[in-house]
Amino acid sequence: MRPAPDLHEGSINGLKRTALSSLRVSTILLGFTVPISVALDNVLLAILLLGLLFNARAVWQIATQNPVARAACLLFVALFAAIFYGVTPLREAAGALGKYADLAFIPMFMLMLSNEVLRRRAQGAFLAAMGLTLLLSYLVGLHGLPVQPWMNVAATPDNPVIFHSHITQNNMMAFAVFLALLNLREATTRAIQLAWGLFAALAGINVLFMVQGRTGYMVLLALLGWLAWSTLARYVRGRGRAWGWRQATALMLVLVGLMAVTFSVSPRLHERVSLIFSEFQAWQPNHGKDTSTGQRLDFYYNSLKIVQQQFLGLGTGGFAAAFEQQTRGTDVLQTPNPHNEYLMITTQSGLLGLTLLLYLFYTLWRCAPRLGTVFEQDAARGLVLAYMVNGAFNSALHDHADGLFFAFMAAVLFAELKPGLRAVEGVTKHD
Repeated sequence: MRPAPDLHEGSINGLKRTALSSLRVSTILLGFTVPISVALDNVLLAILLLGLLFNARAVWQIATQNPVARAACLLFVALFAAIFYGVTPLREAAGALGKYADLAFIPMFMLMLSNEVLRRRAQGAFLAAMGLTLLLSYLVGLHGLPVQPWMNVAATPDNPVIFHSHITQNNMMAFAVFLALLNLREATTRAIQLAWGLFAALAGINVLFMVQGRTGYMVLLALLGWLAWSTLARYVRGRGRAWGWRQATALMLVLVGLMAVTFSVSPRLHERVSLIFSEFQAWQPNHGKDTSTGQRLDFYYNSLKIVQQQFLGLGTGGFAAAFEQQTRGTDVLQTPNPHNEYLMITTQSGLLGLTLLLYLFYTLWRCAPRLGTVFEQDAARGLVLAYMVNGAFNSALHDHADGLFFAFMAAVLFAELKPGLRAVEGVTKHD
């Protein structure tokens, strides 16, 4: 005789499934909110943090067994340890550590993005947010929409940034161009190819000609170069999918030609790039506060001086005070970070921190060939290149939006590297 069903147990299982579904939706929604709203990001992260309490064992397994999650957590642990030395008050040090908490969320993101459908939706959420940003940017830039109070304070028709700074918007838009071109490469119908090509073209124009974030130029250049190289290399090795070597070679030639023509025919782009070189040539140590390039060179110069004096690091959160002391008596503009992630990490957690940051990038690059599709492999290495370039000119992981996007996209691309793990006890990764 069958035992009577346990209604209480059924209710508990139903609650678990509902909670899991809510956590997965929250993770996917992060793809949409990261380019748009810090406040919404924090709400979703709070929901996921609560969910972590009920999935700690599974998250721990991912953090220890997935190489990418493990490398990210090791860097976070080094920064955590660094809050206990140096002269920075513990409360301030903990606040600085919070800037890097996104690294510790990577295992949780991976847990929630446990199958291909969820990861596609997460990527689609990001591209949808960038599509909205692109539409509003064009409307503002073409005077079809006045600047709204809820837009970024720097938004103008000449610099149509919408939700975040021009640096963040351009960096994310450059990556959106890259993803669109990867999708175009994988598309099998003319209509879909046209749609992705149009998106990539409009987004590329937005990066190069409309928004003033110059780091975005470098990120876009690196990503387009990688796309062309990886596409050509795959067909030389005979591992092509939809395109042949002729299309791959044509893509590389077209990209090189477009970059040359764009630079030569665009006065605005030519002026911005030329300005960097002229400001670089005119810079003198500790006398660069009157130009954007000079300010950054002063930041780098004095940060390197700090590293030379404290190669073990100042402790997490110690940069601003050390920089003020280092530049006392000079005319250098003060800054809470050196606008360079390599220097930011090294000044706080020393050469160990720098080693772990480089190890994180190395791990992503090395693990990329283990992903299941050519799209994911190329996108993963593109993410590495984008953040290596971004980190050379900004404290990318320290910034909320850029740092959270890195953690989110690393999980989207590398969650499948957890063989044998279950997403939640009793729930397989194919649920």
